[in-house]
Amino acid sequence: MTDLPRFPDLDGASVFLTGGGSGIGAALTEGFLRQGARVAFVQRSDASGFVDEMERTTGNRPLFLPCDVTDTAALKAAIAAASEAQGDISVLVNNAANDTRHKTLEVDESFWDWSIAINLKAYFFAAQAVIPAMRRRGGGGSIVNFSSISYMMGNAGYPVYTAANSGINGLTRSLAREFGPDRIRVNALAPGWVLTDRQKELWVTPEALATHLDRQCLPDPLAPADIVGGALFLASGASRMMTGQALVIDGGVVVTG
Repeated sequence: MTDLPRFPDLDGASVFLTGGGSGIGAALTEGFLRQGARVAFVQRSDASGFVDEMERTTGNRPLFLPCDVTDTAALKAAIAAASEAQGDISVLVNNAANDTRHKTLEVDESFWDWSIAINLKAYFFAAQAVIPAMRRRGGGGSIVNFSSISYMMGNAGYPVYTAANSGINGLTRSLAREFGPDRIRVNALAPGWVLTDRQKELWVTPEALATHLDRQCLPDPLAPADIVGGALFLASGASRMMTGQALVIDGGVVVTG
């Protein structure tokens, strides 16, 4: 990951990530740390070992705050704690998600509420929590909402998840319009099938992967590190006139034109 370009305005920036200790989130945390950012992240599982590893490999220690993002009060408290420790947040990355497979006819109200809470509700309330400070700063800020190409592809197997992903796109556009006058930029980032440890453990088979790669324009499978450059770009001033957009990094599965 050391070959990524440098974004000078991220050096010293206060960055807050959800789900920043594993999978794509861990790669994002490392990427921001290597830019010199002050990074705070939340997740449910213990990330103490990951924090130590990041300090050893990057020379920059992230702040880990244990938190279940479906608990809105706890999420807002974590954002407040991160702001107190590292200064007003200038970059929010809503990354935490859960794509547990499910069938429409078997979904009950409890599962629906849980899935929407982690995959959409937490995005809204994290943004709500950081926007006042971004306004006070005067120089705006950047919110990056992670979505997925799954809703664009019309995939079966996780309808509540794809509904939330589509909702993230709508939320992104509405927030971009509402807070653009404050120079707060809000964009979505939609990865393709990224081969995280979770994906490999639960769903990657040689047959499924071969079928998916046949749909990509590029022949190589996606790794978490492949998503970092796009996130840094959206977070930085290099994309200062880009807002309300969805950046797709999927090897060319979803194409337009």
